[in-house]
Amino acid sequence: MTAKPNRAKKASPPSNAPAPPVVESSRSVRIRSELSELYRTGIALAQRFQKNDSKDKQPDFHHSYQAWYTKAVPAVRSLAPDRLAEFKGYYEIDPKRKSLGYGTFVIQDFMKGVQPSRLQYPDFDIRTQTLSSFYNQLALLHSLTERIDSALANIEGQLYADIQDNELAVARELAALSLRAAGALAGVIIEGHLQRLADHHSVKLSKKNPTISDLNDALKAANVLDTPAWRKVTYLGDLRNICCHKKGVEPTKAQVTELLDGCEWMSKNLN
Repeated sequence: MTAKPNRAKKASPPSNAPAPPVVESSRSVRIRSELSELYRTGIALAQRFQKNDSKDKQPDFHHSYQAWYTKAVPAVRSLAPDRLAEFKGYYEIDPKRKSLGYGTFVIQDFMKGVQPSRLQYPDFDIRTQTLSSFYNQLALLHSLTERIDSALANIEGQLYADIQDNELAVARELAALSLRAAGALAGVIIEGHLQRLADHHSVKLSKKNPTISDLNDALKAANVLDTPAWRKVTYLGDLRNICCHKKGVEPTKAQVTELLDGCEWMSKNLN
C-alpha cells in the first residue's frame, strides 16, 4: 500500500480576535473593586492636600486621612501581611526613634503638629514629607491588586484544610461505631482532595463524575503525582472499595486505620 502524498495545508491568516477574557470569581471582582475605590479615594485626598497650603483646611485632611487609613490597614493585612509593617511605618512614629528629621518624620508627626528643629533643618517642609509618605502608602496599596487571586487561594486552601481536618476527626470517631461508615467517609475525603488537586493544577478530566481511580490516573498522567504517590493512592482506593462495595468482606480495624492515616498523609503531602 502506498502512502497518500502529504498535501500542504493553506496557512490560515492570523486571527485578530482577542483572547477570551479571564473569568474572575465574584469575590475577587468585589475585592478588586473595593481596592480600586480605596486607591482612588487616597489619590484624590493626596491631590487635594498637595494643592492646598492653607492651614484652615488641614482638619479636612486629618479626618479624611484617618478614615482612609482605617480602611487601608485591614486590606494590607489581608493581602500582604509581609508588608504591613512597612505600610504602617509611613504613618506611625517609631517608639525607638532617637531623632526627628529626614527619614524619620512620618504622617503622624504632621497630625500632631510636630516638626524637626528649624536650626537643624531650615528647609524641612513637613507637607512635602507627609505627602511623600502618603504616596508611598498609595503605591504599596496599588501593588496589592497583583496579590488578590493568590491571597484568596491561600484563604480557600486554609478553609479547605480545616474542613478536611474536621471530616477526618469525625471519621475517626465514627470508626468506633462502624468501620464501613468510617471507610466510606474517608473515601469522600480522598475523592474531594484529589478533585481539588486536579482543579488547582488545571488537570482535564474525561468524566463528569470521576472516581478516585479516574482522578488518580489523570493526576499521574499530568505529572502532578509521581509513581510512589500514585501507587499509595491506588492502595487507599482499594481499601475504600472494601468498605463501600465488597459486602461479603468486612473491613478490618487495621485497614480502616490505615485508610484514615492515608487521608492525613494526603493532606500533608499532596498539594
